[in-house]
Amino acid sequence: MTTLTSTPRADGYFMPAEWAPHSQTWMVWPERPDNWREQGVPAQAAFAAVARAIARFEPVTVCASAGQYLNACQQLDDPHIRVVEISSDDAWVRDTGPTFVIDGKGGLRGVDWTFNAWGGLDGGLYADWQTDDLVARKILQIERRQRYRTEGFVLEGGAIHVDGERTLITTEECLLNRNRNPHLSRVQIETVMAEHLAIDKVIWLPHGLYNDETDGHVDNFCCFVRPGEVLLAWTDDPADPNFERCNAALRVLERERDARGRPLTVHRMPIPGPIYASEAECAGVLAIDGSQPRDPSIRLAGSYVNFLIVNGGIIAPSFDDAHDSEAESILRRLFPEHEVVMVPGREILLGGGNIHCITQQQPLP
Repeated sequence: MTTLTSTPRADGYFMPAEWAPHSQTWMVWPERPDNWREQGVPAQAAFAAVARAIARFEPVTVCASAGQYLNACQQLDDPHIRVVEISSDDAWVRDTGPTFVIDGKGGLRGVDWTFNAWGGLDGGLYADWQTDDLVARKILQIERRQRYRTEGFVLEGGAIHVDGERTLITTEECLLNRNRNPHLSRVQIETVMAEHLAIDKVIWLPHGLYNDETDGHVDNFCCFVRPGEVLLAWTDDPADPNFERCNAALRVLERERDARGRPLTVHRMPIPGPIYASEAECAGVLAIDGSQPRDPSIRLAGSYVNFLIVNGGIIAPSFDDAHDSEAESILRRLFPEHEVVMVPGREILLGGGNIHCITQQQPLP
């Protein structure tokens, strides 16, 4: 595998929108006992349900450790799912896997961002992330794809969404956080993204969802549904700590234009809950120094925006919540050409994210 010293933009490559055709979706098998309760067993069942849902529409590759390889193979016994042995620190392939870029002429490469567990020693979620920082490289090696490495520039895939037409959306709370790239200004961060994703416009939302332990990843809060249209997590309750966050984002979106000069149409998606982990669920998580504590008093950052677009389908989380049916209806309306499949998302949420966070699409070249 070649590690390139140029940039995707210089080589004619760009990040396509999530709705562009995929060749497959990547996942990583959960097992970390200080993040997933009961040695990861309930989370494994939840991940397997997501993998099977995706496999109805496109192939899935699941990365599992040597110790979990046979267990993963048994639970993922599906002709459209392959299991490969890859070591990792945890299971968030959206953030540890490569961001794939294409040239529109049959070329496919990957951007391997530096990963520091969402903040490193300044608010990061676990103390040792070196194995996770190798996941993107390993995936690209398996796929025999050339690699762009942003050594020293930290970014997670969940921190960005693109429209495939040179517009990117992100949050200041995450990308301007001192625990990501404190040596760079906003303009310098934009320049690195422009070179590695071939985007011309960055739309900065002030914050992500309240209590999102990733420091406000945009994929849990707001996403493109097509060029010129976004879906924003929303609450009408002034007492909800998300209320001002949602309204601040709306103010930005209403005044911004995309890279082609179009105003944005904003669709609203209700926020479920509030959702909290139970005492029993928290008690099942192993407490280890340096890892994110689990406490039933901490509101979880549940969101229906944390869905994945696949070939002909939408794989979205449900929460056994009063808003589940409304969320499904909104997704059906926004994606009339796709089949909407709701998969239970609570167990994934207990670990700190949801369906979009645990998946990474590989576009067709």
